Amino acid sequence: MRVLALSAPDDLAACAKDYASTAHDLLRAPETGLVMLRGRMGATGAAFNLGEATVTRCAVRLVDGTQGHAYVMGRSAAHAKLAAICDALLQRDADGLSGTVIAPLAAKLDARQAEASSKAAATRVDFFTMVRGDD
Repeated sequence: MRVLALSAPDDLAACAKDYASTAHDLLRAPETGLVMLRGRMGATGAAFNLGEATVTRCAVRLVDGTQGHAYVMGRSAAHAKLAAICDALLQRDADGLSGTVIAPLAAKLDARQAEASSKAAATRVDFFTMVRGDD
């Protein structure tokens, strides 16, 4: 679900185009709302409200009764619906979907993360302290 939720909507649509037309019923039509983001100072301090983020959720039921649920950041109803369909299909046939949808999306996510890390590393500054001798 992490891979489906973090993928770009266009990437998911391209990888899962064969599964988008799977017969299903909407248990919960895609709907957009807000969630509160919480943070901690230094990862150990008291929690505080950092702000809100937009999230879209969807729930589907396939013809055989398998349910799929998805929450994705942003306002893409199509992304949430397709992720929910893929979630339901993964419960039925994880091996089939893993090679055609999950693996390519995971590779794209890894490449995107590596690119972001290399950009951040290029701006890294190493601070050090020089000890001055007292004369």
